Amino acid sequence: MAESETTAPVLDAEGVSKRFGAVQALRDASLRLGKGEIVALMGANGAGKSTLVKILTGALRRDTGHVRIRGTEARLNSPAAARRSGLVPVYQEPSLIPDLDVADNLRLGRTPVDAFRHWVAEMGISDLRLDDVIGDLPLATLRILDLARALAAEPDVLMLDEMTAALPTDLVEKVLRVVRQQADGGRSIIYISHRFAEIAAICDRATVLRDGATVGNLKIEPGIEERVVELMLGGKVAPVASETRSRAAASGDSAIIPRLRLRGLKAGTRLADVSFELNRGEVLGVVALEGQGQDELFDVLAGNRRPAAGSLEVDGRPVAFGHPADAIAAGLTLVPGDRAHALLMSRSVRENIALPLLARLRDWGAIRVRDEAARVTSAIERLQIDTRAQGEVRRLSGGNQQKVTIARWIAKGVNTLLLFDPTRGIDVRTKRQIYGLVRELAGQGAAVLFYTSELSEVPQACDRVVVIFNGRVVDVIPAAEADEATLMRAAYGLSRAGTEPA
Repeated sequence: MAESETTAPVLDAEGVSKRFGAVQALRDASLRLGKGEIVALMGANGAGKSTLVKILTGALRRDTGHVRIRGTEARLNSPAAARRSGLVPVYQEPSLIPDLDVADNLRLGRTPVDAFRHWVAEMGISDLRLDDVIGDLPLATLRILDLARALAAEPDVLMLDEMTAALPTDLVEKVLRVVRQQADGGRSIIYISHRFAEIAAICDRATVLRDGATVGNLKIEPGIEERVVELMLGGKVAPVASETRSRAAASGDSAIIPRLRLRGLKAGTRLADVSFELNRGEVLGVVALEGQGQDELFDVLAGNRRPAAGSLEVDGRPVAFGHPADAIAAGLTLVPGDRAHALLMSRSVRENIALPLLARLRDWGAIRVRDEAARVTSAIERLQIDTRAQGEVRRLSGGNQQKVTIARWIAKGVNTLLLFDPTRGIDVRTKRQIYGLVRELAGQGAAVLFYTSELSEVPQACDRVVVIFNGRVVDVIPAAEADEATLMRAAYGLSRAGTEPA
């Protein structure tokens, strides 16, 4: 007997499939969502989560399967049709037009300004102006603006794809509170995240995808993490082995000339006075809440910005970068947090990885061209990059795109790697691959500066961590002592003893 309108789920997707050329992105995906329910949609990168969300929001058309809204078959032929049905997404990457200001973006989306302002303020952003140009705003702010636009539309079903991945902890807490309040008020929410703590805090159930198919539906309860990971990966997961830290990092030998030495570095309005050293063979973590100067720090080191004061030394020699090419020539290579800024999305995997090598092709002969191809192939194999859709990088999952941004510098040869939130929105398996690669590079003598917004990553990947607050280094903590509580206190400007520093 058919379900009545009162008992039918708000959303019921069954047997959904989608193919992109040779890639079967979805083959048998199903998801059911009740009124006022928050369901976590989980799976490794490439499992099909984002594809399913885009089908449910009308951005893509399914090949087969059914989607029912309150028991009635839905024709989601466009994003506008999905919105009319009450389905509103917040995608993994910002959907605002960067060359326009906030007001113009609201007009294009027919977003009620008063409701938008309310939700922006509710999530703690008080200094936003409607004439702010989107391209000038930080990524975390853009994520909040996208969510505020979605909430202003008063959706029946809100779909959040890695909503908190680019947010510092203080904003994450505000977003989670708002999401839970929405569910308590009767809205239904699909929540995509790789952060188990968030899922445990707000979600009711988890639907797990693997290789484009639904492989499990679980009630959220204590101890569910290992079962979810097993479903995601198709078997038992070995624990992360404790890493042997680099001799250079552990020795504390003052005779070692550091790879990088910063003294009193200042840039923009946020980076006030940063000093630290980074040794060869060391992974140095950077932890900071949003807007504490970490963006400016990495911009200076990558040659994207000139410092206003202070000094920078590479291997004991003073340097001044006027262009990213200067930093690369000095051996400093950046993997940015926004992979869309690093990749040529319409080009192939191999072309993207070979990009730093191609600049020297005119100096190579036929043998060197073969060497370039071998380097690219080696990097692909080393990072286990999925090349089924290598005709265009944009068709890869987010995790594979991120691995491509790292692989290009592996192919060229790494001296000093600047990683800015490299595991944002990345699944458990890919995170472990990146941790292992970072430790391997350090073991081979590379120096790695690793900013992360996920505090749990620090002990797994780093030797030490510097904590930045108000544009200054307020603590330097050995990785063995860098638990989340300690890091969070320091990130808020509190001492490890529990009192505010003078």
